[in-house]
Amino acid sequence: MAYPVVGKPRTSHFLQLWTRQYARHNRLLFPITWVWVCLLPIGPLGAQNHLHALLTPSDTLNRSRIWTVSAGGALGYGAAMYGLNKLWYTDYPREKFHTFNDWGEWEHIDKAGHALTAYAESQFASTIFRWTGLSPQASAWLGAGTGLLFQSTIEVFDGFSGGWGFSWGDMAFNTGGSSLFLGQQLLWKEQRIRLKISHTPPPYGAQPIRATSGISRPFDQTVEELYGHFPASFFKDYNGMTTWATVNPASFFSQKPAWVPAWLNLAVGYGANNVFGAYGNAITDAEGNVFYLQDLPRYRQLYLSFDIDLTRLPVKNPLLRTLFATLNWIKIPSPTMEWNSLGQPAFHWMYW
Repeated sequence: MAYPVVGKPRTSHFLQLWTRQYARHNRLLFPITWVWVCLLPIGPLGAQNHLHALLTPSDTLNRSRIWTVSAGGALGYGAAMYGLNKLWYTDYPREKFHTFNDWGEWEHIDKAGHALTAYAESQFASTIFRWTGLSPQASAWLGAGTGLLFQSTIEVFDGFSGGWGFSWGDMAFNTGGSSLFLGQQLLWKEQRIRLKISHTPPPYGAQPIRATSGISRPFDQTVEELYGHFPASFFKDYNGMTTWATVNPASFFSQKPAWVPAWLNLAVGYGANNVFGAYGNAITDAEGNVFYLQDLPRYRQLYLSFDIDLTRLPVKNPLLRTLFATLNWIKIPSPTMEWNSLGQPAFHWMYW
């Protein structure tokens, strides 16, 4: 998603614009909302005696489940798109459909987020379609289409908004995320490579930073005003965000070696630090004070770590299996090696 360089916005809107800017880049709220909206009709029923049957995909096409998922999905999609339109686009003029090149922004953290979100949406949607009794292949196609539909709708909204524009780069990563899910389902009938996210807030410190107006403020306080507290900072602070491709080695063996746990994954992560703007570093507070942070070098990070595929744990309880499947887009904290563009490798005994 892109935020073009335009004229200086009204001072009273500075913080609002920054908040929207970061929130719109992080679409991870969408898969969470989608899955829980669609599972709402299942929840009360799951408390009954037939919990196992209700949480197990139907062997044959179940028309009542089809209608439940269709109605819930349509309602969730309509409500989400309406809410997005009111929250993020109302204050910007509508324009003729246009594109915007945002390829070099945010050290590509936003692009990794697009792939992750499309992947997660596709997987969640496919799981729900499979629950209705649709075939695995049909569920995979419909799930991937649903994930791409959500992301494409947002891009079309951007294309008509004066504050943004349709991004071909975003669409490429949206398509890549959904295709990663679909390709594995068609090829292996399972997900051997998963996209996940983790978040470790960097220690910003209390050292004072000075604004162009002459005032100074502690660095950590300024960042906190910008990103807020957890859980908002989880989705808004790019500096703490890591996107992971986590691979299950055991699934690539026709006969799994005894020494390879079925649930153990190897994970490669990508992140960045000291990123406070699309291209340059500046923080604007609610009063319009601009804090330039050009002395902080922006750098990229590459990680190698372990992970756990929660869906491969030997758990029989259907409620726990459903919960683990729902949370499987979050990486498990593990010992991690880091290499970065500053040439300063590091070992984290436990990194999230």
